[in-house]
Amino acid sequence: MVPGLALVAGGLLAGCRGLPVAGEKAARQEVAEVGRQLPEQLPELATNATLADCVRFAVRNHPQVRAAYADWAASVENITVARSLPDPKLTFELYAADAVSSLMPGLSADLPGPGKLAARGAAASAESRARYFQFESAALQTALAVEKSYYPLRFLDARLAVNRQMQALLGSLETLARAQNEVGRATLQDVLRAQIEQDKLRTETADLEDSRQVLLADFKAALGLTAEQADPPVPVLAPFTEGGPGDEALFALALKQNPRLKELAAEIRVAEASLRMARKERTPDFSAGLEVDAKAAPAVWNPQFGMTLPVWRDKLAAEIAAARAGERAARARLTAEQVGLAADFAEQAYLIREAGRELTLLRDRLLPRARQALEISRAAYRSGQADFLNVIDAERSLLDFQTDEIAAQTQRAVARAELTLLIVGTPPPGVPLPTNEKTGPRH
Repeated sequence: MVPGLALVAGGLLAGCRGLPVAGEKAARQEVAEVGRQLPEQLPELATNATLADCVRFAVRNHPQVRAAYADWAASVENITVARSLPDPKLTFELYAADAVSSLMPGLSADLPGPGKLAARGAAASAESRARYFQFESAALQTALAVEKSYYPLRFLDARLAVNRQMQALLGSLETLARAQNEVGRATLQDVLRAQIEQDKLRTETADLEDSRQVLLADFKAALGLTAEQADPPVPVLAPFTEGGPGDEALFALALKQNPRLKELAAEIRVAEASLRMARKERTPDFSAGLEVDAKAAPAVWNPQFGMTLPVWRDKLAAEIAAARAGERAARARLTAEQVGLAADFAEQAYLIREAGRELTLLRDRLLPRARQALEISRAAYRSGQADFLNVIDAERSLLDFQTDEIAAQTQRAVARAELTLLIVGTPPPGVPLPTNEKTGPRH
């Protein structure tokens, strides 16, 4: 190979770098920042772990989040692929009859038309933004799954505690019925009724205890733990914090930072970039090369030049029309998601308010009155002024109200988690998201 071509080939083999497009460097920094927060091995949850600790653990550990992160990282790498020039080609040609008469090594390169590489890079960059918001959605969905599996488990424990208290109460009622029977103020039927109620409550408690294993398995799966790993600790229930922004302010925040809306907005930018790419297809691509006849003296240099001819107008028109249709579809999907978001927001906000009213009614009025009614009926039965069925009815009413209180607590906690995480899109503290994404999206 002649010295000039050898020098060029050596430079190519040593490696070249293209020019990054806007946002490529920042995207790589974000991927690296999040990657440092996703270690391969996480320490086990401490026995005194809080719910917030469990959420942070799940977001770092769950395979769904790791898969979304890998997809995002791959899309960032694809920016470099999309905006890079095609690889140059080394060529070799010779003419030989009885002897080699001509030996021509060469070098050629394809050169996309003006603006094509930039358009491809912009489309890949927009696609990486959409993949990022999918990763953010996966993180928030994982956090929500932890809370949605935690609250039923924690409130099941509260229900079991209530049942055990009622078991003790029924035991005391049976003792009271026996005492009344011994002095002739009641029949043995009252003792049997008390025993029947206890048997029913024991069976219900056994069913609840059995169902705890199912709920614990759901909680374990939400944390991304496999069946072979140890069962996680169940955190102590934190007190419910009232207050916060009103519905109008929260909905405005949801429209601003909901990750699904941001993903669809990014898909619009992908569609816009695809439209620019389609329009660029009307521009010819070029190729250039150089060969040298190393056998000639002096050496003969043969420059080469080529150009594509974009003559298939129907094909070009179809590409542009398809890109325009894709853009319209992306905008329609964003509008549809905004409509659905408003409905979902209204539903979850209503469930929170409904549960709050139910808890106020139960705690301020119904539960105190039910306890008072039970004490009155017990005293009346003891003095022979009331039937034992009145005592049982009062006991059932108290149990029903206590169960309703637990159900309302569960509804309120789960609805608030869904509203905060999935609809408003507020990330829990400490989850692995890029720093600038916590304050606003990068464009």
